[in-house]
Amino acid sequence: MFSSVAHLARANPFNAPHLQLVQDGLAGPRSNPAGTPGPPRRSRKLAAASVEEQYSCDYGSGRFFLLCGLGGIISCGTTHTALVPLDLVKCRMQVDPQKYKGIFNGFSVTLKEDGVRGLAKGWAPTFIGYSMQGLCKFGFYEVFKVLYSNMLGEENAYLWRTSLYLAASASAEFFADIALAPMEAAKVRIQTQPGYANTLRDAAPKMYKEEGIKAFYKGVAPLWMRQIPYTMMKFACFERTVEALYKFVVPKPRSECSKPEQLVVTFVAGYIAGVFCAIVSHPADSVVSVLNKEKGSSASLVLQRLGFRGVWKGLFARIIMIGTLTALQWFIYDSVKVYFRLPRPPPPEMPESLKKKLGYTE
Repeated sequence: MFSSVAHLARANPFNAPHLQLVQDGLAGPRSNPAGTPGPPRRSRKLAAASVEEQYSCDYGSGRFFLLCGLGGIISCGTTHTALVPLDLVKCRMQVDPQKYKGIFNGFSVTLKEDGVRGLAKGWAPTFIGYSMQGLCKFGFYEVFKVLYSNMLGEENAYLWRTSLYLAASASAEFFADIALAPMEAAKVRIQTQPGYANTLRDAAPKMYKEEGIKAFYKGVAPLWMRQIPYTMMKFACFERTVEALYKFVVPKPRSECSKPEQLVVTFVAGYIAGVFCAIVSHPADSVVSVLNKEKGSSASLVLQRLGFRGVWKGLFARIIMIGTLTALQWFIYDSVKVYFRLPRPPPPEMPESLKKKLGYTE
């Protein structure tokens, strides 16, 4: 009976706390060496208390979604801000490749012209914008994943899990980019237009005076072009890579891995996902950088002017940046879940009902 309950709980993440209770031996009687039933291993009250100690809330509850959003704020806000110098050089390579010929040359030119402080330009809009984006990206991803999973049903949610990850992440990123767009526009102006503004306090009023509210949202469509494919790859590739690592690489089941070991798997899967993220989203990132620098331009005009080779300028810097960024974001996000004792369901397994339909079990 315990085996069937474990299979059901692994297939349905809502049952994860009950699965852990069974695995920890906190339910049911035990037998003495003679085979006769002995006293219960723990009382029901102690078993319930253990579950409460393990998880601070139920999977899919309002508190769960709020804390996931907080994890997104911490993971995205801090990591993007820490990589502002690399992001600044990457943006300058995209908008002025004649002056900034490569990543190392870009750092050298920036240091000569602006000094060390110049490498921190745009940190404030980066921190605010990507914190808001992280709130929506991770928080809404969990919301849409539960919503779409319930719509599909247990069996279809397993069979179509990659499509489920793609749909949930795309839906979340749609709203995340609306939250990010104003700060992204200000950041690019500060970083790529010498003398325009050095701080967010200077840039935002100046942008509004010149172009009105349009200045902050004209880049939202290119942001969707860049960020939605990026996020779809980020979440779907991460989820399936975690699944593959535990199946083919990690020598023991996830349930037997310690929390630090699980976080190492998270980091590795995050970096692999980040490399693919950088590649699929780079052309749109180049368009966004040029578009936010220039007044009265459009995405189609910028794309025509840059050409095929132009949109791939700065890809190496972006792979380094996004690979590291994505790995750190997943590591921090999962660490926040561990800290707040949030449910972290194991990789999905085929439901028992589907195994029977496919003839895997009698």
